[in-house]
Amino acid sequence: LGRRNPSTYTAYASGFLLPRASICSLLATAQDPLKTLCRFGRSQMSGNRESLNFVRNANPRPRTPDPELAERLPSLMLVAGEASGDLHASALAHVLRGLAPTWQLTGMGGSHMAKAGISLFHNITAHAVVGSVEALGRLPTLFRAFRVCSERIVHERPQALVLVDFPEFNIRLARVARRQGIPVVYFVPPQLWAWRPWRVRTVRQVVTKVLACFPFERDFYRTHSVPVEFVGHPLLDRLPALSRDGARAALSVAPDELMIGLLPGSRREEVARLLPIMLDAAGRVARRKPATQVLVALAPTMMLEDVRPLLAGHACPVRVIQGETYQVMVGADCLLVASGTATLEAACFGTPMVVCYKLSRLSYLIARSLIRVPWISLVNIVADREVVPELIQDQLTPERLATHVSVILEDRSVAKAQRDGLALVRERLGPSGASERAARSVLALAGHPGFVSEKGTA
Repeated sequence: LGRRNPSTYTAYASGFLLPRASICSLLATAQDPLKTLCRFGRSQMSGNRESLNFVRNANPRPRTPDPELAERLPSLMLVAGEASGDLHASALAHVLRGLAPTWQLTGMGGSHMAKAGISLFHNITAHAVVGSVEALGRLPTLFRAFRVCSERIVHERPQALVLVDFPEFNIRLARVARRQGIPVVYFVPPQLWAWRPWRVRTVRQVVTKVLACFPFERDFYRTHSVPVEFVGHPLLDRLPALSRDGARAALSVAPDELMIGLLPGSRREEVARLLPIMLDAAGRVARRKPATQVLVALAPTMMLEDVRPLLAGHACPVRVIQGETYQVMVGADCLLVASGTATLEAACFGTPMVVCYKLSRLSYLIARSLIRVPWISLVNIVADREVVPELIQDQLTPERLATHVSVILEDRSVAKAQRDGLALVRERLGPSGASERAARSVLALAGHPGFVSEKGTA
């Protein structure tokens, strides 16, 4: 066994708790592969955590140069697991391809990353969930994706691994890359300043550099001795210049009509919980104001077939919009938005909104015990005060939601106060060009000869 290729160990590794790629990597670098395999198997049967510690602390032998790797073009691996991360990674990829056209881009993500020229070996964005308990049903898919990514890291050895959000998955993947001596860059890093801040110790161990989206995020990581650079938020790079009249014309909505936009999220479980409540609330408003138009903007991860059963039985006349989410954000008089990146996008357009958030009971209790900030929407967190109303869990009822919407539509002072607060949020996000700054930092860390001089930028 000791003289065979590590791929021959796949049969043994498939029965172990760790991904096959991690075991193959361990055996490929061990002084005595056969002894290592037997020791690892005994630790698994004993039911303790010795195996995990053993993999972390194994004493690797020096790697011999792989002639095949020397002939390959330099590459970068980008990994995203949700719709928003897919968009951020695609914007980064567009810039990387312009700055380093000869470098190969591979990774895991969604349709936007594929269109940006990334060679995808796995698409997981359609399987994203929100909530700790909800994630249990996706574990087999996540394990398969993790195994594929780990194997690619071990065998392709990219110049750098670029992680985009998706922390529960990506922090573990960072361990695999660091064991291989591959630099790890975290773009759109975990929001540890909001919840589970103790994980910053792990980030400090496995991430080479964090590219922060918010100024206070940079301060948090710097305080905890994590190499960090503030690049700004990438969503500013992709927001189109739209006028209210132009957006409404594209949606066939008259300039003087009332328009309510519903953005129920990008995950199926999230949409299933929020959309019926949003429809009920919008219907209550529409019955008092018959000329109101209600539009549902679907995320790229959702299809009409996914929401058609949710629309049945609601008297509220609605139109489902696909591919024109920004037009809905700009053209609406009020938005009902699932908590997430969409709230920041709507804030940049200055559209008043009500933020909605609902989990399973157990997931909510878990999240409530871990969150360390007084708000759940990024808009209020960035503003450091309540700019937009938040309806969370049991507070989220059709009656309360309809009341908040009616106040925004009928009281101009309330709508103006929101717009003033949203303008402050837009200002605090910093200038556009985050993807450009992030791409330069990635290439410098990856050793690109044209950007090595920028490696020390902070």
